[in-house]
Amino acid sequence: MLSIVLLSVFGIINLFLGFLRSNRGLLPYALLVLALVFGVNLLDWNHASSVPGLLDSSYVAPMLTVDNFSVAFSGIVLLTTLLLLPFSRSYVTAHEPNLAEYYSLLLFALVGALMMVGYNHLLMLFVGIEILSVSLYCLAGSDKRNVRSNEAALKYFLQGAFATGILLFGIALVYGATGTFELARIAPAITNPANADLRPLLYVGVLMMVIGIGFKVSAAPFHFWTPDVYEGTPTFFTAFMSTVVKTAGFAAFLKLLVVALPAASAVWLPTITAMCVLTLLLGNVGATVQTSAKRMLAYSSVSHAGYLLLGLIAGRGQLAGPAAQSIFFYSLAYSIATVAAFGVLKLVADQRQREDYAGLAGLGRTNPLLAFVLTVALLSLAGIPLTGGFFGKFFIFTAVAAQAPIGLVVFAVLMSMVGIYYYLRPVIAMYLRPAEPGATAPIAVDGFQSATLALLAGLTVLLGVLPGLLSAVL
Repeated sequence: MLSIVLLSVFGIINLFLGFLRSNRGLLPYALLVLALVFGVNLLDWNHASSVPGLLDSSYVAPMLTVDNFSVAFSGIVLLTTLLLLPFSRSYVTAHEPNLAEYYSLLLFALVGALMMVGYNHLLMLFVGIEILSVSLYCLAGSDKRNVRSNEAALKYFLQGAFATGILLFGIALVYGATGTFELARIAPAITNPANADLRPLLYVGVLMMVIGIGFKVSAAPFHFWTPDVYEGTPTFFTAFMSTVVKTAGFAAFLKLLVVALPAASAVWLPTITAMCVLTLLLGNVGATVQTSAKRMLAYSSVSHAGYLLLGLIAGRGQLAGPAAQSIFFYSLAYSIATVAAFGVLKLVADQRQREDYAGLAGLGRTNPLLAFVLTVALLSLAGIPLTGGFFGKFFIFTAVAAQAPIGLVVFAVLMSMVGIYYYLRPVIAMYLRPAEPGATAPIAVDGFQSATLALLAGLTVLLGVLPGLLSAVL
């Protein structure tokens, strides 16, 4: 995949740009790189590879695959990062000395995300997860003078290390039971009568892999790190974690279950169903009691992992179908709305030094654009009609209703209603509560950031009005 090569090369080049006296050129460079890689990724649509010979060698072909599935989800993570970058301008104006390292780590994290989306080999999945995770461990603790940031990095690293060990042990057990790491060869090996005696080994390995990936996507009961890590991590990087990691993680999850483990669904299906119910319950209930907007969005991220788990339940047996399409649309709508929400929150927190609901009070009067964009984003996350989030949930519920008990869908709908409550709390604060003393001045927003916010709100509404634009992606 040429996109991986370009991100790796440009990430290394970016490190050397850090020696320049001024860091003002780093943001345009990063934007240009991501726009280029996004375009190169689109060239792979309906093609085996945009560069003949790059992926068809005997060494690379079993490891990575380029198909419309990988191109579509790679497009989401690249577009999300591209739309997120304008909100890092505060690092430029503050002359952040480590800005080049931050951007390089983001590019390297995208390398891991793209490997997770396009992997065809379990070891390549592991390598992709580790490249992504190690980059995020560093970014979580990037604010070295902030105790919360240091705590977030330590918690993320320690718990992530345990989850990685469990995942790798699960991969080893699956290999021991099937004799292969390649996804396409695992499925027939499971049904081979000669391997019947190794089924217990396989099932334990599958469960350990589900646990390991469940940690990465913040699925309960492996979500306990999420609120503290999201709250302590600088807001810009929190937005990256809550969108790119989740999209890449669920794309990898879906490919693993559908391509490699359909014959083991008797083991992973009840497990994921239980995780789904628990994730929806704990994520939504946990978000209702928060007073910090950032921490609420952390629990919101957990709840959205529950809705995406519904897509996995519906995705049995087909990688290109209604379930995969619903996961793609939901990931796109969720990512756009989340970037908008965190973008507004970062602008407010940078100038008002607050991340709670009171810090948003009066924003409807002082900054109508910020208030409108945040409102649209929160309504989309809540699943209100005329937003992308509504059709994201609609497609998920429709797909799972044909595969799972209707009670599971009813429960998910009830949890969506709970979500409306906590998503409306910031809206009420922005429009119905006066700004606190000393916080009546408008938030300074430059033209580039305003245009990005308007684009994010427009895309959210567009997905809610014309959802059929992406109906033929997968």
